[in-house]
Amino acid sequence: MAARLVRRCCWRHFGAFVSAPSAVPASLLVPAGKAATARALPQAPFALFHTSSPSSWADGFSVKEQVEESRNPEHKVIGELIETATSPQELFQLSEFHALNSNQASLIITQLSRLVVEKNLETESILRDERFQRLIGITDSQISQVWNNTLVNLLKSLCSLGMDSNRKEMQSVEQEVLWRLRRLTFRQLTSLAEFLAVKQGKESRLLNEVIKKLELRWTELEGTRTVVTLMGKVGHVSPALMDRLEDKALELAEQFNPDDIRKITLALAYQNRRCVPLLRALSYHLIQKHSELSLSVLMDLIFAYGKLNFHQPQVFQKIATDLHPHVSTMTPIEVTRCIRSFALLKWLSLPLFEAIVQYALDNTKQLSVTHLCSIILSFARLNFQPSGSEDFFNMVHEELQSQLDSLEPHLLTDLVWSLCVLQQAKAPYLQRVLAPDFHARIRGDQSLKAQNLRLKLIHINAAAKLESPDYRGPFLPAEMLSPAEPAGEKVTLLQSSLREALAGVLGSRENGRFDARTIYGWQIDAEMVVNSENKPLPLKDFAAPHLFHSEGTKPLPPGARRVAFLRWEFPNFSNRSKDLLGRYAMARRHVQAAGFLVVDVTRQSPTPAPSAPSLPAGGLAAVIPSRPPVRQPEGGGGGG
Repeated sequence: MAARLVRRCCWRHFGAFVSAPSAVPASLLVPAGKAATARALPQAPFALFHTSSPSSWADGFSVKEQVEESRNPEHKVIGELIETATSPQELFQLSEFHALNSNQASLIITQLSRLVVEKNLETESILRDERFQRLIGITDSQISQVWNNTLVNLLKSLCSLGMDSNRKEMQSVEQEVLWRLRRLTFRQLTSLAEFLAVKQGKESRLLNEVIKKLELRWTELEGTRTVVTLMGKVGHVSPALMDRLEDKALELAEQFNPDDIRKITLALAYQNRRCVPLLRALSYHLIQKHSELSLSVLMDLIFAYGKLNFHQPQVFQKIATDLHPHVSTMTPIEVTRCIRSFALLKWLSLPLFEAIVQYALDNTKQLSVTHLCSIILSFARLNFQPSGSEDFFNMVHEELQSQLDSLEPHLLTDLVWSLCVLQQAKAPYLQRVLAPDFHARIRGDQSLKAQNLRLKLIHINAAAKLESPDYRGPFLPAEMLSPAEPAGEKVTLLQSSLREALAGVLGSRENGRFDARTIYGWQIDAEMVVNSENKPLPLKDFAAPHLFHSEGTKPLPPGARRVAFLRWEFPNFSNRSKDLLGRYAMARRHVQAAGFLVVDVTRQSPTPAPSAPSLPAGGLAAVIPSRPPVRQPEGGGGGG
């Protein structure tokens, strides 16, 4: 403090002999033979790094520091020369011709770092330069006199230049920042935390201390930009801070612009934080206030909603509608990213998906095999059949059939399984994945990934047997059709209600079978055999070719029929639709093709029913049709 007071007094007396800043000859402040010209510097492209213009230097300066700077004309002119320097050599020459204090040396280092970023300069020669070493020495010897904002920028600059963190001077700067944390403004702490989170990561001691200060001073949070920045760059380091940021974002939700909303939802998605109140508020203001959204905002929003599994039909409808005009100009990566997100959300917009079909037909040469596979997998999840399916699938088969051997086994299995869902799997696809050498690699593998692959192969095998009459093999061996052990699933209200309703009409447990796992890879919730008068018959007496082990051997008597009760819960349907998702639509087809009359037991509400459903007064005759049902198209093709 005494040293600073003495310095201020000296400069006050010196100011009487120095003319105004505008009258100071530039030749006195620059090397001989060099003209002093003001140069406009472009904006630094690096978002994490503050520009070294006077306005940014003053950002966070105390009133005392700004007054002291304004009273010192020589310091002001040197600051202007530092700002207008366009090369490291100009900055180094300033250090040669002027006696610099630690604050000015720090400003030169900050400007050096900015020039390196702007002009993509090599840093090793700068770090080895003797003049740079002198600048470091000046700052280190008077580090306590460097102003707060300049000190923060100095630390960021040294990190950006790649200075060894083990050097004494670097550790001295970090220690000084650590000591001054309580004196830094909230904005300076935010800037420092953002930089350290990217450059040093969670293991940084300084970052952890900065975050502690932010957590303690979170009430100082002001403005949308600070909230968005901290959520996107720092929130993943501290869940406690992220909780505070979510509360503040909810408070400021009305003030966010579409790009802010995009950044916040992405931050939540990448951190897997499903903050429902905040997502609802952002969705509401997005619909109410922002009529036009850019393509990048639309793409990131649907990705974030998909990753968080957050369903907001009005937002989905708006995004699908706004995306539709952009489809023809999108890149293949954007198209596949978009359609994957909608499939994940189980949202089928017919106009958008038809536009994507046309895009695929118009841009076949630009679509890679991976892009085509992604489109097919998304269509299959939603059980979407294009209106011009013949042209589309002819193109798909032409592009894919010659590339099957190049696909990774799991992707190939997913592709063929999806084609089975869409009833487009031809013999070459089936033969490739049902061949002994293909499935031999997963025998004995008990990993979850291998079990999922095996189950899909069983579904493909079922499609080959039940839906491809011209297919002659190969098929999976019998030992691979054994159902996997159930994973101890929780019994749902609809499931227990179905059992209670059937118990009263079966008469005996021998007349029904529950949770039957079939050789087709699907589970039948309840099954029975009824005679021509719809009276239940004992199941154990009859052969059951759909089971891995059949208890009886007798064929069904004349007029008898097998009945399967299939339970469809709310998540089995497309969003806001009566259509089953592709997986369950294929399950229904296969059970029906295996000789069953299918009775659908559904609950399309996401909330449990208040009471258990019961069979109609007419008993089984009221729910079992007199002949195999022919499925009629249902309304509500999706959200589009």
